[in-house]
Amino acid sequence: MWSLLKTTAQVCRRAITVALTVGLAGVALDSGLGAAAISQAPAASIPSLVRQPLWVAGWASPTAAWVAFCRKFPGECQIDTAEPSTMPLTLAAWETLVAVNEQVNATIRAMPDREHWGVPDRWDFPDDGIGDCEDIQLLKRKQLVEEGLPRRALRMAVVFDEIGDGHAVLMALTDRGEFILDNKRSAVLPWNQTGYTYLKREGSDGLAWASLVGQLSPVTADVAAHLREKALSAAPATSSSTPAESGV
Repeated sequence: MWSLLKTTAQVCRRAITVALTVGLAGVALDSGLGAAAISQAPAASIPSLVRQPLWVAGWASPTAAWVAFCRKFPGECQIDTAEPSTMPLTLAAWETLVAVNEQVNATIRAMPDREHWGVPDRWDFPDDGIGDCEDIQLLKRKQLVEEGLPRRALRMAVVFDEIGDGHAVLMALTDRGEFILDNKRSAVLPWNQTGYTYLKREGSDGLAWASLVGQLSPVTADVAAHLREKALSAAPATSSSTPAESGV
């Protein structure tokens, strides 16, 4: 399974990286970074509270491929304010998150969008058993909603991964913090244990995305320098965009 996960991670990077260079919010990165080990929480116990919150700093524009996905599947992008924006992380909810993450990772075959669909970037469900990173996370969310978890607390997010490539993950917003479902690993981790730089995620109150202004999970200094250089060379900031400007 690890070889499948490694291949999946590799093929999804190009499309997300291209999308980020077109519509990436400007970021400000902290230089005080150190190495950190990545831990795995067992499915049999609820993880501890994440003491370091992931904060939102204004609006951000979604990728064009997300806009097209919402036109095709509007129900996947609607916000039901009757649902909680953060869900209680019960033992049952935690076990569901872990099980769905592992099951989808093990069953979807990796293939880049250009080879699969003939386009550089497309967000869709991997109904044919093939997909890249965003397709895999979208399927996880669909299954989690079918299991009874609130869609509003399950947000798609765009990041730079631990080697500085564009990547998509699914973020579970809980009363114990933000946890990441990822096709690159079977563990569901707190956001600050992934080694990723967080750029933006779906909003919880409207169609515009939320800017995460390049918040860093702990990474080594050389990776941080690479991320900083990439962020500074990206497109102008979109964190001040209003919902009407988001293009959705």
